[in-house]
Amino acid sequence: MLCVSIHDVAPGTWDECARLARAMRQVAQIRLTWLVVPRYHERLDDEGPMRRGLDAALAHGDELALHGYTHLDTARTASGLRQRFLRGVYTQREGEFAALAAEEARERIALGLEWFRQRDWPVDGFVPPAWLLGDASWRVLPEFAFSYTTTFTRFHLLRQGRSVFAPSLVYTARNALGRALSPLAASAAARCMVQSPLMRLSLHPPDVRHPQLVAHAQRLVERMLATREAVTKAECARRLVARNLASGTVL
Repeated sequence: MLCVSIHDVAPGTWDECARLARAMRQVAQIRLTWLVVPRYHERLDDEGPMRRGLDAALAHGDELALHGYTHLDTARTASGLRQRFLRGVYTQREGEFAALAAEEARERIALGLEWFRQRDWPVDGFVPPAWLLGDASWRVLPEFAFSYTTTFTRFHLLRQGRSVFAPSLVYTARNALGRALSPLAASAAARCMVQSPLMRLSLHPPDVRHPQLVAHAQRLVERMLATREAVTKAECARRLVARNLASGTVL
């Protein structure tokens, strides 16, 4: 299977997200998973174009997943070098669920689900911003009806407590070095994962500003479609359960 997801979908990023989708569908009419942020960076932009676009995406067979609530890490200051790097440097304080207390994690997920309900949009999965989930957020997730979540390296089946090793192929668009090296890293990872039951490609709005990244993503998808079927993450979860391909893991 191949899962292609578009991250950070919000009214303020909609134009770039829609351009990414069009670029992928120039390769093939694949089904996408759109990771939607209800209050992205606390902004309240006009939802009209995004809502019409996502309604059309659902009609196409795409999936919408909850991608945090604000996409901002407002929790206490990180302790430890690794946490300070992940939360402050690598993710630039966007790992919203990296260090939330359980009560606040629960509240933000509930607010996000209510936001989806008001728009009559189905939601089956939760993907934390920057793929960071603190211990308290992990404990809260089973309280909700999500079938899956994903971290950077694994696809987690929440109801079964199992997961598949499937590192996400992703680009670093915010600096020249990242734009030069991340396509090479994505290609190398794709070669290493050729026998894996699942490959994931994660696209972000800034990617579309760099034609070389978009072209690389198109070539990757074209190559992977020669041997894989593109499915949404929700469909992937159903197939993994049916095939019993996931291994037991401690969340």
